[in-house]
Amino acid sequence: MQLHRWLATGLIAYCHVAHAHGPDKHNSAIGQPGDAKRVSRTVEITMSDAMRFTPSSVSVQRNETIRFVLRNPGQLKHEMVLGTISALQKHAALMIKFPDMAHSDPNQASVAPGHTGELIWRFTQTGTVDFACLQPGHYDAGMKGQVMVGQAAP
Repeated sequence: MQLHRWLATGLIAYCHVAHAHGPDKHNSAIGQPGDAKRVSRTVEITMSDAMRFTPSSVSVQRNETIRFVLRNPGQLKHEMVLGTISALQKHAALMIKFPDMAHSDPNQASVAPGHTGELIWRFTQTGTVDFACLQPGHYDAGMKGQVMVGQAAP
């Protein structure tokens, strides 16, 4: 039991080190943490126990800072995690093995049942940024979506 606890603690620490990169390290294909004072607009997303985000597709412009207001009217905990498809898939698999893993990274927000959360993100690159709920089983049940980042008008 002690070894299992040690392994789980080590993996949780690894997960935080691997994902909690700090503001400058997030300036990648998915963007970077946003500044609340520079929010361009607010997008509301509902996270349901039917394992769906509504809307599941959002369009933004390059360099736009979005405040996602995340509503969870259900009975289950949900989260929104921004990332690449491969990173989300790997993290979802880890969550199945270690369901008590805690998150505190700027590219994700967990929302308790009946509550509302917030995620502020600046999209710095054109293309597609994926998002998903990585609570155990939710990703595989289809709880995912995409942010399409277009070129800002000159």
